Amino acid sequence: MISRLVPAAGLCRRFLSTSPREIAFAFDIDGVLLRGTKPIAKAGEALKLLNRNKIPYILLTNGGGLMESERVNFISNALNVEISPLQIVQSHTPYKTLVNKYEKILAVGTYSVKDVAKKYGFQNVVHPVDIIKYNKFTTPFSGVSQEIIDQYGEEINDLTTKPFDAVLVFNDPHDWAADLQIISDVINSNSGMLNTLRDEKEWQPSVPIYFSNNDLLWANQYNLNRFGQGAFRYLVRTLYSQMNKGLPLRDFIIGKPTSITYDFAHNVLIDWRQKLLRGETTSLKQILPILGSRPASSPFDKVYMVGDNPASDIIGAEKNGWESCLVRTGVYRDGDVLDKCTPTMIVDDVYEAVTKVLREQ
Repeated sequence: MISRLVPAAGLCRRFLSTSPREIAFAFDIDGVLLRGTKPIAKAGEALKLLNRNKIPYILLTNGGGLMESERVNFISNALNVEISPLQIVQSHTPYKTLVNKYEKILAVGTYSVKDVAKKYGFQNVVHPVDIIKYNKFTTPFSGVSQEIIDQYGEEINDLTTKPFDAVLVFNDPHDWAADLQIISDVINSNSGMLNTLRDEKEWQPSVPIYFSNNDLLWANQYNLNRFGQGAFRYLVRTLYSQMNKGLPLRDFIIGKPTSITYDFAHNVLIDWRQKLLRGETTSLKQILPILGSRPASSPFDKVYMVGDNPASDIIGAEKNGWESCLVRTGVYRDGDVLDKCTPTMIVDDVYEAVTKVLREQ
């Protein structure tokens, strides 16, 4: 248990605490630690402060597309702070728990997600670009160039002879026209077989489809928020309904603000705390919870979610019994209506969030 806090340079003595309460943090990345690829001021100092005091924290993001180790290496270098690959939960990290459930999957997202899915352990991974390589007429309005098809497309031996088991959207696709068409083909197919169309019209898709987040908007280096995977999901659902007599699509959604992701993250925080206590922070062995399982018990009196998006970070924290720190460096702007959530605090940036919480302990 952490009993004494080491203050950052320049902080007053009242920052020191002997409180027996245990706390932990979860940080969004885009709009909190980074804006695009550029660090947000003093974000690295905030994490260094927690490292010095051995306070458990993780990065909890609706972004993805890379292996956790790759993403953490970039963030560590950008912020000049040591972060373990076990301290990040990306939008698709919980997909690791589905490896033994599905064999052949359609992995949707940037071209890198195919490699991510394979490294997670999925045995038969198909990316939409592989289907375009097989037959470019499947997506007549695709913007993918022949150069990209040649570079990333792969010839899959059993593409049309073995059914898909599931569709997993890993991150925001870059070729919406192609991905919308191919996803629609698979979830409306005859038992997951490509080049087929089922006769039935129903709310249950031919194979399960998972979305890794439902963010309508996200913040990058442009001055206005951009559409995210939530917008893409809306289009998939709308098209499915149109093709199935108005019936809604039954899909699975993870990522913030779902309880599935917050419970998963809570378990990851508990596992990381154990590694801090045992001095095993260089270990890469992680105990993964069953998807959808809540922690049997928690050592933390409070967990603070630091985020910029009220619709995912703050609402998710409130629904799952966490505290919330809303920052002004991303999606949220002063004057935005917060009619569905009440943040524990609204602060200028992540450094203010961390120091304010620690002062109150």
